[in-house]
Amino acid sequence: MTSSVLSMGLFGLNAYCVTVEADVSSGLPAFDLVGLPGTAVKESKDRVRAALQNCGIDFPHSHITINLAPADIQKESPIYDLPILIALAAASGEIKKDLKGYVFLGELSLFGEIRAIDGILPMLMQGKNSGLTDFFIPVSNAAEASILEGINVYPISHLSQLLSFLRGESELKPAEPMHLCLNNEPDNCNDFSEVVGQEQVKRAFEIAAAGGHNLLMVGPPGSGKSMLAKRMPTILPPMTKEEMLEVTKIYSSEGLLDGEPYVTTRPFRSPHHTISPVALAGGGKKIRAGEVTLAHNGVLFLDELAEFAKNALDVLRQPLEDGKITINRASGVVSFPSKLMLICAMNPCKCGNLGHPYKKCTCSASEVKSYLSRISGPLLDRIDLQVDVMPVSFDALEKGRAGSTSAEMRKRVIKARGIAQKRLAKHGLTCNAQMPHALIKEYCKTDKAATDLLKSAFNAMGLTARSFDKLLKLARTAADLRDSDIIEAADVAEVLQYRMLDKKYFERKNI
Repeated sequence: MTSSVLSMGLFGLNAYCVTVEADVSSGLPAFDLVGLPGTAVKESKDRVRAALQNCGIDFPHSHITINLAPADIQKESPIYDLPILIALAAASGEIKKDLKGYVFLGELSLFGEIRAIDGILPMLMQGKNSGLTDFFIPVSNAAEASILEGINVYPISHLSQLLSFLRGESELKPAEPMHLCLNNEPDNCNDFSEVVGQEQVKRAFEIAAAGGHNLLMVGPPGSGKSMLAKRMPTILPPMTKEEMLEVTKIYSSEGLLDGEPYVTTRPFRSPHHTISPVALAGGGKKIRAGEVTLAHNGVLFLDELAEFAKNALDVLRQPLEDGKITINRASGVVSFPSKLMLICAMNPCKCGNLGHPYKKCTCSASEVKSYLSRISGPLLDRIDLQVDVMPVSFDALEKGRAGSTSAEMRKRVIKARGIAQKRLAKHGLTCNAQMPHALIKEYCKTDKAATDLLKSAFNAMGLTARSFDKLLKLARTAADLRDSDIIEAADVAEVLQYRMLDKKYFERKNI
């Protein structure tokens, strides 16, 4: 006898439908698994055999052939345990029910328990888009799956529970849909009010958060760069429903939800400087998302930027420019989203004291040049804001005067981001940093004084076309924070001060 059931597969973030076909025929007992099964899938036959027998079902002593279609795509996950078992049980006559339209996903234990799997959300989203409505999944994945509307999700804890339903002996109720909770408040255990001094740097963070701009901090050790960066999540605006689903889809596929049904706050990723290019960009034998994708709709913080491998930093160019990264491997081509804010921190030299008001730099000119040259010009050109972070004086520390709180800054950020979203909604964009050149010309209108200042800055600073566009987008964000439609000279003057490090540190001839 033959039978077939539906399941799903995942390649990168791209899910696809899989048909599991079973044939039980006379002949010498054998269990053949075809359709490009990986090692984990090949081992399914042993888990299926043990699970059936431990649930009191005789394993058929026949020639068994299982086909996973489409047969030209490699199948790598143990998610096919459950559909293989159900297809086999139907082909051997244990199940009489019509299984058309049912989708089965789950890993089996030897005792018949249904274990959680990775990537349930992207697979169910693709199944829904394909017109499928009934999904049988592990109970541990039920909360994550129930955020999707318009489908029936049946949580299963044990094989006997599912078999009883398919035999018509009991009923199963679909899980209750869960509504996404938007406007979640960030964890304010780290607050910008705790940062004494550094008002100019905090203003740069506010502009970066309001416009989604990239930011680089350069300063001596102990000046508060890491402390500032770790407080960025407390002033970011809440994610929209679409952004929340995008991030949850990524974390689901990577198995990083940690029991939570969905991601509620913007990601903040801070990899160590020893990270490899593959771990940063994504890839590997089994293509996985890298840090640039795990930071999608959030922040990627690179501390000690100059200590990262140069080839690792160079992979950031495409995702920073395009908002996605494409990985080509022999197994196929995968595109991952990477719309992120890049926050970087670095010392000005190897000893860290170049430009320090009290300490003397011990590096030679050639050592300083070699250290700073680790940051390529094209990468630096993609960073919007560059901030000089100097140590706070004793008097400022002693007074300990608190500045704006994270809540106050976040309120201003949300207002400015809302203005930009309203302006850019018809283009499918959410912040000023995402504007292409054509939209910059349309939405970055300047008065005469601002235009004259921009012209002078372009000639004096030797800006590239990309740098000039970024300068206009920064000025647009500064104007949004003032709730102004027109960019004025004061906006341009403010953001120009965040482009001066090109001259101070990174113009090689001045070193």
